[in-house]
Amino acid sequence: MRETPEELTAWHEAGHAWAALVVGAKVQSVSIAPDDDDGPRRFGDTVIQWSRRRFSGKHLAVELCRVALAGPVAEMLYSGRPLHPGTVSEWSQDWRAAFEAVNFVPQRQRRLALLEQTTIDLYERFSDDFHWQPISAIAEQLLAHEILDEELLLDAIEPWEHGVNSQF
Repeated sequence: MRETPEELTAWHEAGHAWAALVVGAKVQSVSIAPDDDDGPRRFGDTVIQWSRRRFSGKHLAVELCRVALAGPVAEMLYSGRPLHPGTVSEWSQDWRAAFEAVNFVPQRQRRLALLEQTTIDLYERFSDDFHWQPISAIAEQLLAHEILDEELLLDAIEPWEHGVNSQF
């Protein structure tokens, strides 16, 4: 069975949204039908608000990296194709964002190793029902509505809200 682009995008964006919520960021909206604007062409969009009081420096960098890679990881799990996020053109923006986020690691090889280990960690965590069920709920709501504002998103994860702000 082949997944549609909308399905892959829904699971991808659901991964970003769930990871952001788990680390304690505020997700303003998630969409699989983003507006065409002056930015890069994209199939989905997750708008995240980071509290500068709560997140700063290295802590913010690590969480930005984690959230950036969470989209590709959720999509990998959904499709059953565990690919390297740095080798899939549709994920290049996420990989680049993760790479730039952890610029506190100056050596390129060590930074790449950090991204790869983060991807592995996310893959293992998202494989567990504790994370996979709310990701699935978000993706299903995205497929039904195309856009979730903060309220709809929180409604979708209500059965799992104990996992929000739990850190990875």
